Amino acid sequence: MGLKLHRAHPWDLAPAQAMALQGRLRTWVRLVDELPAEVRRVAGVDVGFEERGAVTRAAIAILSFPELRLVESAVARLPTAFPYIPGLLSFREVPAILAALEKICQPPDLVLVDGQGYAHPRRLGIACHLGVLTELPTIGVGKTRLIGTHPPVPDQRGAWVPLWDHGEEVGAVLRTRPGTKPLFVSAGHRISLPSAVAWVLRCSAGFRLPETTRQAHRLASG
Repeated sequence: MGLKLHRAHPWDLAPAQAMALQGRLRTWVRLVDELPAEVRRVAGVDVGFEERGAVTRAAIAILSFPELRLVESAVARLPTAFPYIPGLLSFREVPAILAALEKICQPPDLVLVDGQGYAHPRRLGIACHLGVLTELPTIGVGKTRLIGTHPPVPDQRGAWVPLWDHGEEVGAVLRTRPGTKPLFVSAGHRISLPSAVAWVLRCSAGFRLPETTRQAHRLASG
């Protein structure tokens, strides 16, 4: 699709440099609704690893909305160049995600990323990072909690409670299916938290994970 990076930066950084860069990129994050008037293409992004972690395999699955049918997909593999460090996941995974996005013919209207968005120690999880670089609207959909505290989530589809960190509402803990563990949803870029929660539910089709994530995970681990 001729992907344009709006705020490109080097990737060969030491951890301290990466954390400092997160602080600068954070100033570009917009947690307001700037979605297209009509959302027709929703994407899921997931990343896996091959050759004992030496190769990063990123997958993007684009589904039609509201049908949630797979209409386009791409996989990209790159040598893994950044170590596994909690809180710096995006520096390990985003280069391969960008390479996968380059292979897509038409950009998605919204991207659901397997990982955190604003619910991050420096408020720049992988969904925020990807969104700021590409200017695509993004949502972080984490299977586990990275930071914060929350009250219990009622066991019914659509129920959610705020996720708090140092007195700030950074995300939502959302039940997409009764009897399963909730998901940790946070805005990434160009979307508000209430809209992020609503879109994760719209993209869910009876399973715990949204269909976007399920399709991307199948490609990333296949």
